[in-house]
Amino acid sequence: MLQDTSRPQSIVHKTRRELLNNISSFLLHHSLEVTPTNLVLVHGALSGENRGLARAIVARVDAGGAVTQEWLEEVALLGPEPTTKHGQHGVGALIEKLEAALEAFASLTSNMRHATSRYGETLEQQVSEMSRIEEAEYLVASLSALTRAMIGRTRKAEEEMGKYEDEAETLRRRLENATRDAEIDYLTGLPNRRAFEVLLDRHYGEARAAAESLILAFCDIDHFKRVNDIHGHEAGDRVLKAIAAALSKTTDNNCHVARYGGEEFVMLFRNISTNEARKRFDDVRKELAEQRFINRATDRPVGQITLSGGMANVFAYSDPREALKAADDALFLAKERGRNQIVVAENY
Repeated sequence: MLQDTSRPQSIVHKTRRELLNNISSFLLHHSLEVTPTNLVLVHGALSGENRGLARAIVARVDAGGAVTQEWLEEVALLGPEPTTKHGQHGVGALIEKLEAALEAFASLTSNMRHATSRYGETLEQQVSEMSRIEEAEYLVASLSALTRAMIGRTRKAEEEMGKYEDEAETLRRRLENATRDAEIDYLTGLPNRRAFEVLLDRHYGEARAAAESLILAFCDIDHFKRVNDIHGHEAGDRVLKAIAAALSKTTDNNCHVARYGGEEFVMLFRNISTNEARKRFDDVRKELAEQRFINRATDRPVGQITLSGGMANVFAYSDPREALKAADDALFLAKERGRNQIVVAENY
């Protein structure tokens, strides 16, 4: 009796179609871009493959929060998983494991290809020597033919290993690009929180070993929610880009800027005094306060955009995370004192 396979196939197609519709609806409902990264993330959450992300989305929605592009990327990178001993989270830790596996595979294929090449060269040398023996002409000819066949297969294997090695190198380059993309804030082009924390750990060790100063600074855009509420998120995004560009002007080998999240930015000053770091930071604050922003969509004035900041000497605390908290507390104090100012943690 013939088995009717059309019904199972139709169920599979229906399930796939429903999942595709759910993914589309999710992206449209939350105003998310249709990008390969978003498709993978949302597919994982809705299909059940990424249960951690699914739980995070449900909790976010239940709490009345918006599933924004920034939040989705931050949760995907930092994830609900516990922090590893190196401070990496979620995707970051998986990237490290994949990089290690890829490096091992590339090394293996390279070694195999070189070993195959040496084996083939040895066989060729033996065939050449055997061909000069006249006493066993028939035997030598047979062995020579067999060995040459083996050489042909060896060379083919060598070519295949070369292809695998090239493919591994291509994959490694793509992984490096993906890693860089995972550490860049898509809106401002600045390093994101994950990248900054890696940078902080590296400079902390280097500055301590070299007996150099290390200053942290947090800054936050004053009344930024009002800008979004009155003028819309597009105008808010342009303000964020303008702040990022202004802060980036201060960067050099001893100064680094990153977007820490939302309207908050973080700076790291190395091997300069607290006074010099504060002056650089304050110059940016004053320059921005003098500008007047216009909503291009409506030609309505956005008005004055100001920053509040908090700074802390990293080596005045037991570890960099304590310094981050001190700088954040100083930022909060700057807000309480009326905004549009910078407070250094040691001053209060």
